[in-house]
Amino acid sequence: MTTALYRRYRPESFGEMIGQSQVTEPLMTALRSDRVGHAYLFSGPRGCGKTTSARILARCLNCAQGPTDTPCGTCDSCIELGRGGGGSLDVVEIDAASHNGVDDARDLRERAVFAPARDRFKIFILDEAHMVTPQGFNALLKLVEEPPDHVKFIFATTEPEKVIGTIRSRTHHYPFRLVPPAAMLEYVEQLCGQEGVEVEKGVLPLVVRAGGGSPRDTLSLLDQLIAGSEDARVTYARAVALLGYTHAELLDEVVDAFAASDAAAAFAAVDRVVQTGQDPRRFVDDLLERLRDLIVVSATGQGAAAVLRGISAEDLARMQGQADAFGPSRLSHIADLVIATLDDMTGATSPRLQLELMVARVLARGAGGAAVPVPVPAAAAVPAAAASPAPVPTAAPSAPAAMPASGDRAAAASGPAAAGVSAPSPETAAPAAAVEAPPVPTGPVTLERLQQAWPQVLGRLEDVSRSSWMLASGARTAALDGDVLTLAFSSQSDVAKFKQLAAGKGPSEDLRQAILAVLGIRVKYIARHDAGGGPGGPAASGPASPSPTGPGREARPRVRDRSG
Repeated sequence: MTTALYRRYRPESFGEMIGQSQVTEPLMTALRSDRVGHAYLFSGPRGCGKTTSARILARCLNCAQGPTDTPCGTCDSCIELGRGGGGSLDVVEIDAASHNGVDDARDLRERAVFAPARDRFKIFILDEAHMVTPQGFNALLKLVEEPPDHVKFIFATTEPEKVIGTIRSRTHHYPFRLVPPAAMLEYVEQLCGQEGVEVEKGVLPLVVRAGGGSPRDTLSLLDQLIAGSEDARVTYARAVALLGYTHAELLDEVVDAFAASDAAAAFAAVDRVVQTGQDPRRFVDDLLERLRDLIVVSATGQGAAAVLRGISAEDLARMQGQADAFGPSRLSHIADLVIATLDDMTGATSPRLQLELMVARVLARGAGGAAVPVPVPAAAAVPAAAASPAPVPTAAPSAPAAMPASGDRAAAASGPAAAGVSAPSPETAAPAAAVEAPPVPTGPVTLERLQQAWPQVLGRLEDVSRSSWMLASGARTAALDGDVLTLAFSSQSDVAKFKQLAAGKGPSEDLRQAILAVLGIRVKYIARHDAGGGPGGPAASGPASPSPTGPGREARPRVRDRSG
């Protein structure tokens, strides 16, 4: 029967600690200069070395050659507090989770009165100190404030804010942090060498990622992989299956399908995720991790090796090819879609459906990351500068004498026939519809032009915020008076949601920025409830409908939003 890795390799001196120099160096300096306090508070995430550091500090204080910043390791106190030691009578470790009341505090006070049995100090280590009740802390307060000369306190906790302020103010507080991935990766590589274990490439980065910066959790996972491997060799396939991550080959398959816009391959990969029993949320998270790596590779080129540690040169070359197939803009856009899907999956009843919809959205963007063109009238497909007919001088005898009687006046005035060119074929008209309008069109912005450009505004808004797009899609552009836009919503709750702002962001601001990008005008709003109204721009109200500004509409109560 073997001892767990995290116990066999528990540090025995501050010099063996990794990633906690902000704690170890000040403590070693205090020990060298004989400025040791009477009470310490060690706080930080679980498994980052708080209790281990408390034991090392106890060894340094009670070492026969101390107090010293480096325990000798040979005296009785150092041996008893070492890895294989059974503990010292003068170092009392208390689990505060089960000894947290007033009676336990009174018992501790009685034990603190007696002098150490052998060593220099009697040291009390209270683990999980945040579990002590306020009454228990108050019972300890006087002892912690003015302890006997031979008593030292070390509190270890993951939640320092739950330790009452009167106790915290009487301690030296040292915050521990999670160990950075680079330092952790180097440490586990060294440990595998000492253990004589062969590890396939890609395994240790997965272990470090799964450990989340906690040395104890990382070593526990590595110990599990080593115990479940044959011939002292940890394979990548077994590590992926045990840790629950997505295999790199499957991620490559999905990324290549996205780059080639191959829907069949992309959905086949998604089906493999589901059929093999993997968690769709984990797959989306792993895909986001891969997209992040591709963005780094695209941005840094050959310098990516300094950021993506633990990845072989062969893998970096393959990722460079994938990044080049997308481009930075498209990679960023796909990453935004994946992040939104990951958020939507929280609490979702059908994560597979969310995953498949995400794949559909990514594929629908197509090359270049452009948004899917929204079906719009013919007039909205041409540049916005030509969307509105120019005013015809009444004194010009050669001006056209008749206008079309249908609602397609803008199309008749700005279509290809009006310019004297042949109409584009259906094959060439489809790509032209996806071209964005110039950001700042010339000429005045009227209600009619706003309604014609409304699908383009919604298309841009969808790329910014899906929720804002859904809310604006249900609104009707009722009137435009200068820069004041009146929007009619079908319910009062939609009006309230539209007006919500948090840190200067919200649906109203998102829509304002989309209108500014398409039409070059920064609008203010009048948001009102109109139960008889319907969603849309020109399709709902018509290009020449007088109802939004008529007397009947003016009589309705309005909620004005002058933000921005």
